[in-house]
Amino acid sequence: MDEIGSLEIRWIQGFTNKNIEFVDDKTVFYTCGSHICFLNLETKTQSVLQSPGRGVGALTANTHSGMFAFSEQKLSPSIFVYIFPELHLKNELKGTAQLDYTSLTLSDCGPYLGCCSSLPDYTITVWNWENAELLCTQPQAGREVISLVFNPLNWLQLCALGTSLLTVWNIEKSASFHLLKPSVIDLPATDGSLVEKLWPTSHTASEQFSYFGPEMPPSAIIGLRGDKAESIVTKLCTKARLTPTAICWTATSELYVGCEEGFLLLVDPERLSISVLFNPTTADATPELKQSNFQALALNRNGLIAVGKENVVHCLQIKGAQISITQTWQLEGPVTTVMYSPDYETLLLSSNMGQIYMLNPTRSEKIVKVLDVLSGNFVAAALLQYEKNICVSVRDSGELQLWSADGFCLSSLSLQAEVTCLACCPIAQYAAVGTATGNVLFIDLNMEQQPRLVHQVLLYHRPVDHLVFDQEGHYLFTGALDSHIYVLDAKPSKKFSVIGYTVVPGPVLSLSTQCIRDLKQVKVLALCPGHESKNHDGSLLILLTLPVRNLTETALCDLHGCLSNHILKVSLYEVPHPLKFCILGVSEVFTYCQRRKTLQRFQLPQDTDSISSHQVVQLQPEQEVKGHPLGPASLVLSPHQLWLASVGHDGLLHIRETTSMEQYIELQCHSYRLCGVRSVSFSADSQTLLTAGFNDGSLVCASLRIKGLDAGEMNSATQYSQSMNYFLRNIIIKENAVLINLPEWGKESPAGSEKTEESEVSVRTATVDVTEQDESYNSLLSAPSSHPTWLEYRQEAVVEEDNEKYSETKKNLRKRMKEMRDIIQEMIRENEKAPEMERLELQEFNLDVEEQKRLDVIMQQEVTRVRNEIELEIVEKCYLRDVLKRECWYSMKVKGRAVKAFHSEHEVKNYPLKERSEKELEDLHRVENMRTLEKAASSLQQISPEKNSNTTSVKEQEPGEGGHEAESDAVTGSYSAQLGCSNPYLYNQFSLQTTEQKVNQIILLQDMIYRVKTTFNAEFEAVHRQKVQELSRMRERNRQIREIMVELEINEMLWEPSLDDSEWPERLFTVDDSEIKAEKYLTPEQKKEEEVKKLEEQRRLAAKADNVRERALGDMMDGVLEVKKEDFLKTEMPPPEFVLTKPDVQWSEEEKKVYKEYEKKSKELSAEKEKYKKSLETEMKKLQASTKDATERFDETLKKLFEKKIKCEMAIYQEELKVTFLVYSIHMEEVMRNRELELKLRLEKTLAYKDELEEEVKKHEREVELFHETYDSLLAEDKVLDKEFRKEFFDIPRHVVDHLYKLFKRRPRVQKMRTQTDNNQNPFKDQSLCGSLASNGLGKMLMAMHELDAQENMPEGLNPSIWERFCLVRRTKVESEQKVRVKALALAEMQAFLQKRRNEDKTAQQEIKNLTDELESLHKEKHRFLMDIMIQVLLKQGQVEMSTTDFTPDFSDCVLLDRSVVEDLNSSIRALGEQKIAAMVETKDLRKGIIQLEWENKMKRMQIEDLKTKARDIQMLRLSEDQKEYLNKTDRDSRVSKQVSTLKKTIAFQEKTHLKDLEIRKKKIKQLSRQAAMKAEKNAVLDQQIHDMQVTVAEMRHIYQAAASEENQVAKTEERYQEILKRRNLKDIARAQGEELAFLSAEVERLRMKNFPSLNQLKHN
Repeated sequence: MDEIGSLEIRWIQGFTNKNIEFVDDKTVFYTCGSHICFLNLETKTQSVLQSPGRGVGALTANTHSGMFAFSEQKLSPSIFVYIFPELHLKNELKGTAQLDYTSLTLSDCGPYLGCCSSLPDYTITVWNWENAELLCTQPQAGREVISLVFNPLNWLQLCALGTSLLTVWNIEKSASFHLLKPSVIDLPATDGSLVEKLWPTSHTASEQFSYFGPEMPPSAIIGLRGDKAESIVTKLCTKARLTPTAICWTATSELYVGCEEGFLLLVDPERLSISVLFNPTTADATPELKQSNFQALALNRNGLIAVGKENVVHCLQIKGAQISITQTWQLEGPVTTVMYSPDYETLLLSSNMGQIYMLNPTRSEKIVKVLDVLSGNFVAAALLQYEKNICVSVRDSGELQLWSADGFCLSSLSLQAEVTCLACCPIAQYAAVGTATGNVLFIDLNMEQQPRLVHQVLLYHRPVDHLVFDQEGHYLFTGALDSHIYVLDAKPSKKFSVIGYTVVPGPVLSLSTQCIRDLKQVKVLALCPGHESKNHDGSLLILLTLPVRNLTETALCDLHGCLSNHILKVSLYEVPHPLKFCILGVSEVFTYCQRRKTLQRFQLPQDTDSISSHQVVQLQPEQEVKGHPLGPASLVLSPHQLWLASVGHDGLLHIRETTSMEQYIELQCHSYRLCGVRSVSFSADSQTLLTAGFNDGSLVCASLRIKGLDAGEMNSATQYSQSMNYFLRNIIIKENAVLINLPEWGKESPAGSEKTEESEVSVRTATVDVTEQDESYNSLLSAPSSHPTWLEYRQEAVVEEDNEKYSETKKNLRKRMKEMRDIIQEMIRENEKAPEMERLELQEFNLDVEEQKRLDVIMQQEVTRVRNEIELEIVEKCYLRDVLKRECWYSMKVKGRAVKAFHSEHEVKNYPLKERSEKELEDLHRVENMRTLEKAASSLQQISPEKNSNTTSVKEQEPGEGGHEAESDAVTGSYSAQLGCSNPYLYNQFSLQTTEQKVNQIILLQDMIYRVKTTFNAEFEAVHRQKVQELSRMRERNRQIREIMVELEINEMLWEPSLDDSEWPERLFTVDDSEIKAEKYLTPEQKKEEEVKKLEEQRRLAAKADNVRERALGDMMDGVLEVKKEDFLKTEMPPPEFVLTKPDVQWSEEEKKVYKEYEKKSKELSAEKEKYKKSLETEMKKLQASTKDATERFDETLKKLFEKKIKCEMAIYQEELKVTFLVYSIHMEEVMRNRELELKLRLEKTLAYKDELEEEVKKHEREVELFHETYDSLLAEDKVLDKEFRKEFFDIPRHVVDHLYKLFKRRPRVQKMRTQTDNNQNPFKDQSLCGSLASNGLGKMLMAMHELDAQENMPEGLNPSIWERFCLVRRTKVESEQKVRVKALALAEMQAFLQKRRNEDKTAQQEIKNLTDELESLHKEKHRFLMDIMIQVLLKQGQVEMSTTDFTPDFSDCVLLDRSVVEDLNSSIRALGEQKIAAMVETKDLRKGIIQLEWENKMKRMQIEDLKTKARDIQMLRLSEDQKEYLNKTDRDSRVSKQVSTLKKTIAFQEKTHLKDLEIRKKKIKQLSRQAAMKAEKNAVLDQQIHDMQVTVAEMRHIYQAAASEENQVAKTEERYQEILKRRNLKDIARAQGEELAFLSAEVERLRMKNFPSLNQLKHN
C-alpha cells in the first residue's frame, strides 16, 4: 500500500456528545467516528488522532498527567493509553472483554485505570497502565453501569453509576494483591423516603403461630433460590427507587448524586448513609430547581454546578442540609455534560445538538460558544468544483452546511425536509439537493456565510435517489425507483428547466455520467435490475447518449416531455453477475459485485451504430480484483479519470489506479460497526477526498499523496483541474452572475407562471360535468394530487390543449353518443315487449363487448375477493364456535340448565359437571384401595390376643361405639353425611399428619363434592322432567280450553308458559328463520331448484282443484260427513215458510199449530243450548283450576329443591373449605421446604466462602510474616549504616566527625518544593498528598539532597574527597530510610488488609451460626406446624324463638313450649348471672384487700429497717468539742452574739484583704495583657512557620524513631539507669513513710477509743 502512495487526514468534523474530556487546561478531546479530535479552546485549532484499532468506544483522561485512554470497537477489544501532546502510545491493555467497554476512568492519584465491559461478562477491572498489570477484576459486577469515576482524593475508591443503582467499589490492597469490595447504596424511594426491608434477614421461631401459620419470606413463598432470588423479590415487592443520573465526588470523599426525579442526594460511602439535600416534592423547595433533573454535576470551591432540563446552569451553595442558588447562567439550549478544566478556571458545557460552550467565571460572566457543528448523521458530502475547495454537506435532518478547507463550519441552512442525495454543479456555485418527497432543491452558495434556496422542482412522488452532473455542467440527471430519469438544464441562466425524461426498464439503482468533449456528447449509465435480479441488485446496464447542443424543446421531446429517440440514443448491456454499483469511465465501466465481493472493469464496445436500441449486448469483465469485505460499496472516479475511489460498510477508503486495480491505498475513515461510509467525493484537483459516515455523524477530509511518479505524472491531476477551470471560466463567471441575481425561493418565486398553470389545471379538472363521468376518456382527467409533479403538469397541459383544439369535435361526438344511447334504450324497451321467441338477450345491445367483459372481470374479481373474505370470516367464526362447543358443551357430562317457577321469579340451577378423566378415576381408585388396606391393618392392630367373653365388656363397648359415631358426626365438618353422601374412606381430621395423607384426603373430598353435585343433579333432572310433563299437560288442557272458547266465542289470551333458553339450552344451537333479518342468498343452482319446487306445487294444487269427489263434498256438506258436537250452539231452528211470506193475521189454524210447535221446539233448543254452554264453562274453569293447582304444586316442589340446593351449597362450600385448608397446609410445607433448601444453599455457600477466607487469611499471614522479616532486616541494615558512620570516617579528627554526623542527620524540607497559591479554585488541591507521596518520596528527597550536597554546605577545611565520600554515605542512608519508610507503609497496609480478612472471617463465622440457628428454628416451626393441625368443626346453634311475621310460618323444625318454661329459664339465667357477678365483685374486693395488706406489711418492714439504721447511726455518732460545748451550755443567746461579733470582724478583714487582692490582680492583668500582645506577635510569626515545621518534625520524628543513633542509645541507657535508681529510692522512702503512717494510725485509733467510748459497746457489756 505504501509503495504507491498514502492517505492523510486533513481534518474531521462531527460531534455526538458521547464522550468529551479535558486533556489539559486548554484542550478538550472527543470521539468523531473512528477518530479522536483535540480542540484547543483558545486558538480553536483542531488535531486528529486515528485509532490504532477498529473504531473508538469509551474514552477518559487524566488531566494532571496528560494521559488519556480509549477502547476500540471490535471483538475482544483493547484499551490504548496515550500521552498528550506527544500522542505517543504508552501501553495497550488487553482485557477479558468480549464485545465492548461501556466506561473508562483514569485516577488522578496514580497510574490506575478502571474499566467496565458490556455483555456477556459485565466485568469491572482496575489496571496499572504503566506496566499493563491487571490489579483486580470483578465479573458480573458492571451490569447496567454507564459511568465509572475514581475518587480524586483516594484511588482506592471507585464509584459505579448505573441506570438504576449506585455502587462504590473499595479497592483493598496488600502488597501487590488487590481486591474489589462493593458497597451498594440503597437509594430512597421516589417520594424521598428511605426504603426498608419487607422481611428480616434472619428468622426465629415464635411461640405462637398466626392464623395462617408461620410467616415466611417472599422468596420461599415464590420458590426462588440462589443469588438473584433476593434481588428479584426486592424489585417485585418494594417501592420504586430514585434513578441516579449524575455523580460528583466532594473534597471530603463524599458523593453528590443527581436523580432523574429532581432529587439531589449526599452519600457517605464509608457509613453508607444518604442525606436528601433537595426534594422537589416538598412545599418549600426552590422553584428554580423543581423542574431540574440534575443531568450533570461539577464541583468547585464556590459550590456545586448543576445542569438540568432547562436552558440554565445553576451554581448551588450547600451548607449542611440548606441549599441556595448563588449564580445562574442562561444558555441557548439544554446541555447534558458539564466539567471543569484541570486548573478549575474554565467551565465546559456540551449538548446533544452538537454545541460546546465555555465559561470562565473568574474573568467574565459571558458564555462563549466554542463549537457548533450540529448533530445527526450525514447523508452526503461533496466538494465544490472550484479553487477554494469548500465542502458542502447535508444531514438527515435537512441541515445543509458549508465547511472551509481547514474544516471550519462557515454557515448552515435548514431545508426543513428529509434529504436523500446531494450534487455540486461544476459551472456555477450551487448545489442540488434531493429530498424524500421527490423535490430537487437548488442552493446558491456564492455567499458562503448565507446560502439560500433559489429554486425547487417536484419530479417524483417518492424519494430522489440519484443526482448527477456531467463533468462540464451541461445537464443534471435524476433517478429514483419509478424508472424515470429526468434531464434538467444545469445552467442557472436557463432557470434549471426540465428538458425531458426517459423511462428505463426498472428502478434506477446507480447513475453516473461521462462528458466527451471531442464528440460533444454526454453519456449516462444507469444500472437496473434484470429479469432474475432482486430490486437491490442489477444486471442490466443502460447507456444513454445525449448531444451537447442547444435544441428546441419541440425537437427534443414529445408533448408529454419524453425525449425523442433521434436525440437520445439507448444501448443495453447485460453483465453475468448482479451488481450493486457502477460508474462510467471514458470507454469502460467500473462496477462492484456484492455477491462476489469484487471490483470489476468492463470495456464498452466502440462501434454501437450497428447495434439496435432493443438489442442487449453481453459484457464480460476485463479485470476483477478483490473488493471490500463488507459491502455494499460505492465507487467514484477522479475528475481526470485516472484514479478510482471505493468505500464500503467496512469503513475503509480504497484508492486505485484505473489502469491497474490490484494495488490500492487504504485509509480507515469510519467505523464498520456503524455501517461504514455512506458517500465519497473528489476535489477538482483530485488531491482531496471527502467521506461521510453512515451512522457515526462524522465527516472526514483526507489528502492523497501518490509516490513513484515523475513530476509530469504527479501534476496530471492538477493540470487537468487547471485546464477545466480555464475552459469553464467564462461560463462560471456568467452563470454565477445570473445565480446571484436570482431571488430567494418563497419570497419572489420565479415559477409564478407555473403555479398559475397549476391552479388553472386544478380548476378545470374540478369543474368537469358530472353527467359525463361515464365516458371512458374522462378517466384520464382525474384530479391530480395536491402537489403534482412536472410530468403531471405536462400531461395536464396536453389535455387542456387537446380540449381547446378539439372542443367542437368532442361536443359533436358527445351529442351523437347521446342520440345512440337513446336509440339503444328504446330498442331495449321494445325488446322487452316482444314475444319470448323473438326476444333478444341484453348482450346483443352491448356495443362495446370488450369493455363489458373487462368490467365483468373486474366485478367478478371483486366479488371473489369479498366472497373469500366472508368465507374466511365464516370459517374463523365456525372454528371459534367449534372450540366453544367442544370446551363448554360437548365436554360437559351434565349440561348446565335451570328450572324456573311458574308463579314467581325463583330459579334453580343444576351443577354443570365434566366427565372425570381417567387420571382422576385412577387416583380415586388408588386412594380407596389404599384406605381399604389401611383400615384392615388398623382393625388387625386393634384385635387383642386375649379375648374376654363377659357381657359387661360387650355392653361397655356399645356405648363407646355410639359415642364414637356421634363424635365422628360432630367433627366431620360438613353436612355431606346428612345429604346421604358419606364416604367411608375419609380420614379422621385428627389423623392427617403426612403430605400423602393430605393429598389423599383432597382426592376423597373432591369425590365427595362430585357425589353431592351428582345427587342433586338427579333430583334436579326429576324436577325438570316434571316441569316438561306439566307443560305438556298444560298444552293439552289449553287446547281443550281453546276449543271451548271457540264454541263460546270468547276471545281471550291463554296463559301458556314454555321453557326458555336457560331451561332448554340446546335451543341456542338452532337458528330459526325468524332470527335472520337479511334475505337469504341463493346460488343459481339453488334458484333453479326453488323454481322447480314452485312448479311442482302449482301442478299439485291444480290437480287437487280438479278432484270431483272433494268438490262435491264441499258443496253439499261443507267438507264433512257428520255433524260435530262443537257446532251444536250454532244450530238454529228454521221458521216455517209461511212466517216469512204471510202476515200473522192471514195464518190458518193449521199454520198457527205449526207455529206453536215451532215456538215450543225453539224454546227447548234454547234451553239445551244454555245447558250445554254452562257445561262448557264449567269444564273450562275446571281445566283452568287444574292448571293452577298443578303449577302451584310444582312451585312447592321447586321450593323444596331450592332448599336442597342451599344445603348442597353449604356442604360443597364446607368440603371446599377443608380442601382449601389442606392445600394451604401442603403449600406451607412446600414453602418451609423451599426455605430450608434456601438456608442450606446459603449455608453451603457461606461454608465454602469461609473455607476460602481461611485459606486467604493463612496465605496473607504467611506473606505478612515474610514481609515483616524483610522489614526487620531492612531496618537492621539501616541501623547498621548509622552505627558504621564513625567507622567510615575514622581517619579524620573526632570534632570533624561530630560536625559531619550532625550534617549526616540533617534532611531537606521536601514539602517546600510544593507551590500553593491562595487563589487556586481546585477543591482537590491537596490531593497530591494522598496516593503518590510514598512512591515519589525518594525521588523528591534525592532531588532535594542536591542542595545539601553543594560545596557551599561543606565545612571549612574539609577535604573535597572526604565531602564527596560523605555525600555518598548520606545518600545511601537517605535511600535506606526511604526504603524503610516505604516498607513500613506497605507493612501497615498488609496488616490492615489482613485484619479486614480476619473480620470477614469472623463475620462469615457469625453468619454460619445465624444460618444454623435459623435452620434449627425452622425445623422446630415445621415440626410444630405438622403437629398443630387445623380442623373444621360444625357447631350447633342455640334455640331461637320462632318468628311469626311470615304469613304461613313453617314449624316443621320447631318445638312447642309453654311460655312459663321460657320465662322461668330466663329468670334462672338472670339470677345465676347476678350471683356470678356478685361473686366476681367479692373476689375482686378480697384480692384488692389482700394486695393492700401485703403492701402495708412491706411498708412497715421497711420503716423498721430505717429506724434500726437511724438508731445504729445515733449510737455510733462521734461528737466534737464544739458540739459537746453547745450541748452542755445553757446560755445560747450569749454564744450567738459572740459568734456574730466574731463574724463581723472576719468580714471586715476579708473586705480589706479583697480590695488589696483586687488591686494586685488588676496590675497582674495589665502585665499579662502586655505579655499576651507580645506572645500574639510571636505566635503570628510562628504560625507562618508552623506548617513547614510540622511536616519537618513529623519526618524527623519518624526518622529518629526508625533509626536511633549510638549516642541516643547511650543517653537513653543512662537516663533509664537514673530513673531506676530514682524509683528505688522513692520506693524505700514510701515504705518507711508507710510504716510510720501505719504506726500513727494505730496510735490515733487507740486514743480515739480511749477518749470516746461507744454507747453500743457499753450496752452490750
